[in-house]
Amino acid sequence: MPFRQNIAYKMCKHTDSSDEVLLEKKGGAGIITLNRPKALNALNLSMIQQIYPQIKAWEQDPETFLIIIKGTGGKAFCAGGDIRAITDAGKVGDKLAQDFFREEYTLNNAIGTCKKPYVALIDGITMGGGVGLSVHGHFRVATERTLFAMPETAIGLFPDVGGGYFLPRLSGKIGYYLALTGFRLKGRDVLKAGIATHFVESEKLPVLEKDLIALKSASKENIADLLNSYHVKSKIDQEKEFVLDEHMEKINSLFSANSMEEIVKKLKEDGSPFAIKQLETINKMSPTSLKMTLRQLREGASMSLQDVLTMEYRLSQACMRGHDFYEGVRAVLIDKDQSPRWKPAALEEVSDEFVDNCFKPLGNSDLKL
Repeated sequence: MPFRQNIAYKMCKHTDSSDEVLLEKKGGAGIITLNRPKALNALNLSMIQQIYPQIKAWEQDPETFLIIIKGTGGKAFCAGGDIRAITDAGKVGDKLAQDFFREEYTLNNAIGTCKKPYVALIDGITMGGGVGLSVHGHFRVATERTLFAMPETAIGLFPDVGGGYFLPRLSGKIGYYLALTGFRLKGRDVLKAGIATHFVESEKLPVLEKDLIALKSASKENIADLLNSYHVKSKIDQEKEFVLDEHMEKINSLFSANSMEEIVKKLKEDGSPFAIKQLETINKMSPTSLKMTLRQLREGASMSLQDVLTMEYRLSQACMRGHDFYEGVRAVLIDKDQSPRWKPAALEEVSDEFVDNCFKPLGNSDLKL
């Protein structure tokens, strides 16, 4: 399709260092560089609108064998979506509050279904929207600087970008634990939890990238072999036990309950220092978000990525209509007083009927993938 290739050719011209996303072709690799280092490479709508068509064009291009995505600045791969912009839009009923989620989830799906091997170099902070740009791809390379979290319940949102798909598929109940508490995983633990596929020291990434670009026939197998060769040579924290190992039994039993109230009851009954710490964390979160999230993961466990993203789009719009998202963003990101006043303020006050409503189809406004 000459038209497609023409797009690919045209689109690769985003290489000015002031662009928010750099899109370039090197050897057989299409390279996406998130380039908002001052904002920790937070993802905004214009970045999504550049990345999506480029992935689609590279997918069609016979000269592109793999896609690499990375961030600039040394601190973050991508710290999340541009929440401030969405908050401002949602308050005044601006279309951005629909468009952002719709186009972001469409991009997450494009990554999850990408026909070309997709390699995410998740060096540094990788949270929320940054997880959505990486976790659904074939290969995710963590480093000693990787800091992973899905912290959405703290701002009245839920672990979206396909969290309902990948979180319940992690071993045991780790995904439920990460989703509800926003617990942060660092370095090699991101690999041990099953979120990354490989671990490579950050100083080796430039050479790894050169080797990926130089691959003559980049099949999934070749790429896996190359990543594995770097992975086995990485010695940092090799002997360290997985941070959650000692708590796995508790996580698996306490977070397997059918309702948030039951999880809280189990944590109280358990009474161990670990359980008490989780209770304290959960008590700070939006009760509405917690209930939404638990159901999102329980349902997502047996759904396709496409159906999960459609469900999550419905939830995103419920959050845009509600109270807690705006209050959470105010408390955590704007005023930074860390004292959100949730409405309702207690789990018992969030009715099943209210939660059911959040999951209802939106008719013509539903996300179609």
